[in-house]
Amino acid sequence: MKTKAVRIYGKNDLRLEEFDLPEMKDDEIIAKVISDSICMSSHKAAMQGGDHKRVPKDCAINPTIIGHEFAGEIIKVGKKWEKDFKPGDKFAIQPAMNAYGFLEAPGYSFRWIGGDATYVLIPNLIMECKSLLKYNGESFFQASLAEPMSCIIGAYHASYHTLDGTYTHHMGIIDRGNMAILAGVGPMGLGAIDYALHGPRKPRLLVITDIDDSRLQRAESIFTKEEAASQGVELVYLNTGKLADPVKYMRDLTGGKGFDDVFVFAPVKQVVEQGDALLAFDGCLNFFAGPTNPNFKAEFNFYNVHYAFTHIVGNSGGTTDDMKEALDMMSKGLLRPAVMITHIGGLDAVIDTTLRLPSIPGGKKLIYTHISMPLTAIADFEEKGKSDPLFKKLDELVKKHGGIWNAEAEKYLLENAKPI
Repeated sequence: MKTKAVRIYGKNDLRLEEFDLPEMKDDEIIAKVISDSICMSSHKAAMQGGDHKRVPKDCAINPTIIGHEFAGEIIKVGKKWEKDFKPGDKFAIQPAMNAYGFLEAPGYSFRWIGGDATYVLIPNLIMECKSLLKYNGESFFQASLAEPMSCIIGAYHASYHTLDGTYTHHMGIIDRGNMAILAGVGPMGLGAIDYALHGPRKPRLLVITDIDDSRLQRAESIFTKEEAASQGVELVYLNTGKLADPVKYMRDLTGGKGFDDVFVFAPVKQVVEQGDALLAFDGCLNFFAGPTNPNFKAEFNFYNVHYAFTHIVGNSGGTTDDMKEALDMMSKGLLRPAVMITHIGGLDAVIDTTLRLPSIPGGKKLIYTHISMPLTAIADFEEKGKSDPLFKKLDELVKKHGGIWNAEAEKYLLENAKPI
């Protein structure tokens, strides 16, 4: 079977090519990819090429398919897996297989499977690691976003606290505690706000910071203070760039106590150190942001580590259980991952988008792999619709759903866009 895919050949060397997939074996599965959301981790892989820990050193000779936040439909199933999967099943992929002892991951390490492809050959290892997950939702984009949401959910589960006089770690954020999300209005920050408001444990006070008014305003229009109050959460948005002493201001919001849980969503030294200064007794600093610099460092108050039991945790990716939780909450309407999406594009937009990702404003960039379409901001649909009937209709469907990407818009796009 022929496929079109974007493959990694080296540093800053991505190529969109058509090639043949190998013949399927009895322990493999052939699938059609529909959607892939582009992750900053893919940008890092493209920048580092074979120096990336998950990308093979010989990628110049044996290139791998990029993209790991993908969903689609199963086409053909090998005999070994016929009892578990069938043609027509929708699927999502959990790329992190660390729990099974494998550093390799789809979207980085494999020649025949990755998100930025039309068709893929799923190897036996993926099923053995329980990384191929069935999905029963209406839209494909939600299943794509289950992967980044699983990373967020995993971060919430990785945070921990202790009880005085014990040596037991109690996993998760403090229920009804004080929580801050720093640099928290990017796409992953929005997902973190969503889970904080609708997850099983909720803070009493939730403070969201950034230094960009427009991003803060968009976040506040999506997750309103009124909605948060209905969940029993006091929600505060702050532009810390406009505060003379952000730490004092924020600690005053807690009555001087500090924050039980602080999440850092930017790999910036000053933001990490600000997070440390905000911690309450037994406060947990969750460093969510993934730095590209292997020597990234920040100062940490070890006096407070010793006497106030402050501590730090980080994680890279969620588990399969985290992804199942994300899919379950989405199917119940508890999470709205569509708020993360600000741009739509086709397979031919992947290379430029991946390489320039940090410089492209907005949130998640969603790719539909069977169409040809330049990366386009949802906010630009109206203007483009003046000369293009496709965008005119997409604009109508997006506005019908409060300016958010949705299943109706996805269905229309897949049926009417130019094929790749």
